[in-house]
Amino acid sequence: MRIALLALALAACATTGEAPPQGRCDAAGLAELVGRPASAELGAEAMRRSGSARLRWIRPGDVVTMDYSAQRLNIHLDAEGHVDHFACG
Repeated sequence: MRIALLALALAACATTGEAPPQGRCDAAGLAELVGRPASAELGAEAMRRSGSARLRWIRPGDVVTMDYSAQRLNIHLDAEGHVDHFACG
């Protein structure tokens, strides 16, 4: 399971060949993605829709830095690996 989650995290960091989005992250339009299982496709869609240039997956119990990035989308997952909520920063 850990290997699959690591692969998912690495896939989320991969570039698509497109120019990175400009501007700040805006998670307001992502509510319909809550509850979906984590996947590279979901991460890419959430980044595109939010305008974020960076992505971070956060699972229960993960230790994360408190640094703020206006262009980063945080995808918070529940214990089953489904999206719990989104937050920018």
